[in-house]
Amino acid sequence: MRNPGSSERARRSIRVARAGLLINAALVLVKIATGIFGNSYALIADGVESSLDIFSGLIVWRGVHVADRSADEAYHFGYGKAESVAAAAVALLLLAAAVGIATEVLRHIATPQSMPAPFTLIVLVAVIAVKETLFRFVLREGEALGSGVVQADAWHHRSDAITSVAAFLGISIALIGGPRYAVADDIAALLASGIIAFNGVRLLRPALADLMDRAPDAELLESVAEEAAREDGVLHIEKVVARRAGVGHFVVVHVQADPALTLHDAHVIGGRVRSRIVENVPLVLDATIHMEPFEGNTSAVQQRAAPRGRMSGHRPRPRETGPDGPA
Repeated sequence: MRNPGSSERARRSIRVARAGLLINAALVLVKIATGIFGNSYALIADGVESSLDIFSGLIVWRGVHVADRSADEAYHFGYGKAESVAAAAVALLLLAAAVGIATEVLRHIATPQSMPAPFTLIVLVAVIAVKETLFRFVLREGEALGSGVVQADAWHHRSDAITSVAAFLGISIALIGGPRYAVADDIAALLASGIIAFNGVRLLRPALADLMDRAPDAELLESVAEEAAREDGVLHIEKVVARRAGVGHFVVVHVQADPALTLHDAHVIGGRVRSRIVENVPLVLDATIHMEPFEGNTSAVQQRAAPRGRMSGHRPRPRETGPDGPA
């Protein structure tokens, strides 16, 4: 059983990726055409970098779509890792763009420089405004969805806005300083390539970490432990482990209960714990419950409230008691 909210998050991620894809396609045409007719290599380089946004948008779109597939006989844990693969691919595209732009700029610097046209600045102001707005929107959606690939796509939009800012500065310096400063346009493009490379490395690291099954934030593990500890019959939460898969996580919870319980009763408790976690912790796709015998003092456990801050040793809250025993 999958968390019912995971499919909706995936559909929302696809809508965000599609919107970014359409906007990027329009901006590529505007930038390259303006750069050619306005004699600005920085703007042409910016347009080339934006063209990679189209490919990254397609990767994000496809990655989220594949990640939403249900588990089958070939992939028992589903296709969620496709999102992390897509995020890594987007980061690699950024690095490739940085290398390509830097290489072409270094070649162009050695050739005679032509002055960029003033109207290119107007186009760049509009482009920067659109890309920064798109960055904020996509990042907000990515954080709300808990989607690493959507957040990676957002930072791709931000890097595009930064390259446009660099182009704006380079063109401005060239126009103000005259022909002697025409090289400022190329220097701006070279600076932008360095910023793009930095963003590529920054985005690649978390994508690789997810592919290596890095543990999620402690807050998620704590939420899972708290939900498990609230279930009747649970005496102790030994540990919680989890791994990311797309927009959610698979968790394994080691639950300790009364060793006198029958196997059937222990199985029933485990099923209730699993249902509680999947229903009440939105980022959990599924939970595997490992039932174990509790070998401590049961009465002492029930007299203490559940401690916070550690997975091991997480215990349920005490029940209210009256003069005749438990209420």
